[in-house]
Amino acid sequence: MSIDPVTLAVVRGSLEQIADEMDLHLIHAAISPIISETNDCAHGIFHPETGETIAQGRYGLPVFLANMQFTTQNIVRLANEQGGFKPGDLWILNDPYVGGTHLQDVQLVAPYFVGDRLVALMASTGHWMDIGGSVPGGWAPKATEIHQEGLLIPAMKLYDQGRLNEPLVQMFRANVRLPVQIAGDLAAMTNVFTIARRGLDQLVERYGVDRLSVCVAAMMERSEQEMRSYIEEIPDGTYRFEDVIDNDGIVDKPLNIVLTLTVRGSQLTFDFTGTSPAARGPVNLSRNTTLSACYVAMKHIFPEVPVNGGAFRPATFIIPERSIVAAEYPTPVGGYLEVLGRVIDIVFGALAQAIPDRTPAADFGTVGVCTIGGRHPDTGNFFVGVFPYPGGYGGSRASDGLVNGNPPLSMANFMSLEMSEHRYPVRFNHFRLREDSGGAGWHRGGCGTEYQFTVWSDCVTSVLGDRVDYQPFGIAGGGEATPNAVRIHTGGNSWVPPMRSKLDSQPLHAGDGVEAASPGGGGYGDPLERDPNEVERDMNLGYVSRATAESAYGAVISEAKPLGDRMTYRIDATATATERARRLAARST
Repeated sequence: MSIDPVTLAVVRGSLEQIADEMDLHLIHAAISPIISETNDCAHGIFHPETGETIAQGRYGLPVFLANMQFTTQNIVRLANEQGGFKPGDLWILNDPYVGGTHLQDVQLVAPYFVGDRLVALMASTGHWMDIGGSVPGGWAPKATEIHQEGLLIPAMKLYDQGRLNEPLVQMFRANVRLPVQIAGDLAAMTNVFTIARRGLDQLVERYGVDRLSVCVAAMMERSEQEMRSYIEEIPDGTYRFEDVIDNDGIVDKPLNIVLTLTVRGSQLTFDFTGTSPAARGPVNLSRNTTLSACYVAMKHIFPEVPVNGGAFRPATFIIPERSIVAAEYPTPVGGYLEVLGRVIDIVFGALAQAIPDRTPAADFGTVGVCTIGGRHPDTGNFFVGVFPYPGGYGGSRASDGLVNGNPPLSMANFMSLEMSEHRYPVRFNHFRLREDSGGAGWHRGGCGTEYQFTVWSDCVTSVLGDRVDYQPFGIAGGGEATPNAVRIHTGGNSWVPPMRSKLDSQPLHAGDGVEAASPGGGGYGDPLERDPNEVERDMNLGYVSRATAESAYGAVISEAKPLGDRMTYRIDATATATERARRLAARST
């Protein structure tokens, strides 16, 4: 059966729209702010036999979308071992060694039938605000095994042919600190599949199952061909890059992540040989999440390629067993986001050697999650607040890096300050851009952010981040970004945690607080080639200080005037050109 391009485009757009509606339904229906405010969720439609991604929502987290393919493929295998999918089935799991990520990310998989024919699989991932374990919210920097991080849910049926396993839900409620929120989020996740079935029913009615199946196969083939065409433009060769995790939260020792990327024709081979063994602490990735990180990096570099299972086919992997990028039970994985970000960075670093015009410098590279938890003084109920960092993206050939961006691996938002102060016994003293945090360059890195809060009731705080000792790198002559920084304020004293950006269950009392400052992104290209008008603009927007403009960019300031509580600047373009020429001459000698 042949499919015309218009039909193929309409079907693809319709499937993506269904996945978008799944995203938005859960975001609007969820009770927990980690989903409704932070958008920590994702949805997709998958092939009924191979489990490959067919379509994904645009509002969810990129890393979930790749991971859900692996989850779905494992559920296909398990379901087939038990006699196959039945209408009304709904599987649930959070096992990171099967699906990836960490215990807080709960995944649901359901079949879509037309009559007796299995036509597609649908999946939803939602971050549960609490999953039990030793630390409220599940972010446990001192965890040395998975069971200290929370409740481990193996793949099982939540619904069996439409019948809810109510004792299973009761077990979930009994093992988390926020039973009402979690039960509400689970109900919202379950209802998402009603939205998906309605959209798929309309699509089947319009085109029929056979025609849709041909369209799906064509979509995947085209994505594969397009991805291969881009890979063929990369010069054949082997490109090596490595980066470092500061420590694992237990042992204050750096951990290396090494990538040897081989390009041969239209095929990429990602070889992580030489990477450190699995960490004692929670900064580990399951193998599936490592693959997902590489896919996310490829999508950043080749954004034109529609993401489905076909786009992933040109990649093969060599990943050492029981390494930091191939965690196995019972290795903890609660800090997986830090390693995930570093894997994305080293893919950029390797490809920058081959295609620097397409590849950005490193982004801020740490989600730097800070949590607070305890019993609310007004209600006596448990509360859990989770605050993931925004930061700066790396500069590229095309542009400066994004300022105050969500983590590119997750796209999770920082919860609104007003909502946080309403829900939790906390007051934000400030939340602002971090001047000079982006790496200098012809295109500079984006600025990170800094915030400080004070609590007005007893609670505990935990912090799980990285990028203090090894900051985000620049490429093509660009500068490094400013490193991460965390300070704790207790009893009138201010101090840095022993592990710099990792702290487990620190008690806070009224008047105590936390101060955190995220890195910016690395710079791209020689800072002395940056347009002086752009440097002037950066100073006046508060992105770059006068000192940095003069030292890193060779700017000569002709005028500085107060304007309210800050200064405004003018640059002398002629004098700046002379100063830059002097510096370039000094370099050559």
